Amino acid sequence: QVQLDESGGGLVQAGDSLRLSCATLGRTFSSAAMGWFRQSPGKEREFVAIISVSGPSTYYADAVKGRFTISRDNAKNTVYLQMNSLTPEDTAVYYCAAGRTSYAIDARNAYWGRGTQVTVSS
Repeated sequence: QVQLDESGGGLVQAGDSLRLSCATLGRTFSSAAMGWFRQSPGKEREFVAIISVSGPSTYYADAVKGRFTISRDNAKNTVYLQMNSLTPEDTAVYYCAAGRTSYAIDARNAYWGRGTQVTVSS
């Protein structure tokens, strides 16, 4: 059984920063690509960032590129999302996901956390 536990969400003002964490239990974290997705009210879940095992390589959605940074600590089985210069458009529930390969995440068969709410006020 795989368990992903997100933390670090909250209510902040525009321009502030937050760091989300996702702790993984139940599988070999170091062999899985990890990522963050988000979902705003009335919208579909969207990709935010992904980090592979090798390199590691990272990739970001255009909307967050230059403001968000994804990183991983294999010793702690934890992936992070550092979010800077937050705007109200970043308001969403943020979900951590673990892929079944070391380099990609297929949302249809990924492991998911329960999500953490991020609210950015103007």
